[in-house]
Amino acid sequence: MTAAATVAGIWDLSIATPIGKITAIIELRDDDGDALTGTARGAGEEVRLDGLALTGDRLTWKQAVTRPMRLNLAFDVTVTGDTLAGTSRAGRLPASRVSGLRRAGRAAETVPGTRS
Repeated sequence: MTAAATVAGIWDLSIATPIGKITAIIELRDDDGDALTGTARGAGEEVRLDGLALTGDRLTWKQAVTRPMRLNLAFDVTVTGDTLAGTSRAGRLPASRVSGLRRAGRAAETVPGTRS
C-alpha cells in the first residue's frame, strides 16, 4: 500500500471557526499509486485541493473558497487511522480547529455545508 493510499477515501470534516462550526466533505484519491489528489465540498460549492502533501502522518493542502466568504485556506492535519485532527488557517486570521472521520464503505452523499 502506498502512503497516499493510507489517507484515500471520503472524510467528513468539522471546522470550528470564529463564526461557528462548518462542516465539509473532502475526497482524497490515490490516482496513480503515488500522487494524491482531492476535492472538497461544502456550503454549496466544490473546490480542488491544491498542494496535497503527505509526510508520515502529516497531511497538508490549500484550497480557495467563496462561501461563506472568499478565503484562501491552508490545512495542516495529522491522520491517525480513520481520524484526523489539526488546523485550518486563512491568512492572518486565527487558526481554526479541524477534526474529521473517514467514511467506511459509504459513497459521497449530499454535503451539509451547514453551520451550528
